[in-house]
Parts: sequence; C-alpha cells; structure tokens
Amino acid sequence: MAEAQTLARPYARAAFAQARDEGAVEAWSQALTRLALALALAEAEALVGDPRLTRAQRAAVFVDVLGGDAPQTAKNLVRLLADNHRLPLAPAIAHAFERLRAEAEGRLQVVITSALPVAESQRQRLAEALRRRLTATLDLVWREDPRLIGGALIRAGDLVIDGSLRGQLQRLRNQLAV
Repeated sequence: MAEAQTLARPYARAAFAQARDEGAVEAWSQALTRLALALALAEAEALVGDPRLTRAQRAAVFVDVLGGDAPQTAKNLVRLLADNHRLPLAPAIAHAFERLRAEAEGRLQVVITSALPVAESQRQRLAEALRRRLTATLDLVWREDPRLIGGALIRAGDLVIDGSLRGQLQRLRNQLAV
C-alpha cells in the first residue's frame, strides 16, 4: 500500500496542478472519484489484467467511465495510466488528489478514534482545541474502537496523537524490551 501511495503521489500532484490551472478542481475531483470507484469493481480488475485488450482499448473503457463532462486533460491522464500499466494506482491518486485539494482549501480531515462513546460536550471541547492547534477548517470523523482500551487516538494528516491506553501499554512494552 505504501508503494502505491508513493507511486501515486507525483500523478496526484501533477493532476492537482493541472486542475488548479484549468480552474476545474471540482470536475477533476469527480472524474478521479468515478475512476477510483470503477476500478474497485471486480469486473474492472479483470479488464485491467485482460491480455486480450490493447492499452488503447483498456484506456477507452476507463475514459468512458469518466463521463463526457470530465476535463480532456483528466481523460489524457487515464490514457497515460493505461499506457504505463498504472491504472491500478487510480484509487491512490484520487485519495492523494483529495488531500491536496483539502490542503489548498485550508481543510483538514481529523479522525478521532475513542475506546468508548464520547459525550457531545467533550466532542465540542476537543474540536475547539484541535481547531486552535491546527489552525484549519476541520472535517471531524468520530469512530469507536474498543481495542484502544481507554483514551483516544487522533489522526490529522501526518500528525498522530496517541492518548490511548493501548498506545501507552505498547510504549511501555517497547521500553521494557530494550
């Protein structure tokens, strides 16, 4: 998975720069999302690996998935991916594109995973503290995972704050193992 993200990142950066230059970030976002969803289907996986199809035929199938309203440059990206046997990277490219878009718009997705349900008043206090610390518009996603035992795990982009009991136990285990 890390390799796919690494390979996808230059494509996503180039796509985002092109979309921004065209003033078509939303159209590109929709096109890449459609492509990623299509490639998640088992039938699409079979098409990508079908040796009977030429690269041009494979590209044509996935260009059609984008729809007629997709930017021509997005269609060109699909052709490039097909030519270079990189179509399976489309979901990772779409994900990286959306991260670049959110960053450019000053938005940040924050995933807060707690061991137990969090009261609304605590959610509001934590959200406000995170807004002050991260100075961005936050898209908060709340999850529960009893494996954390207690506390919470916060992921915001590259920032990870592990205040879970499970994390503390893991750090203690690592210290004792040395």
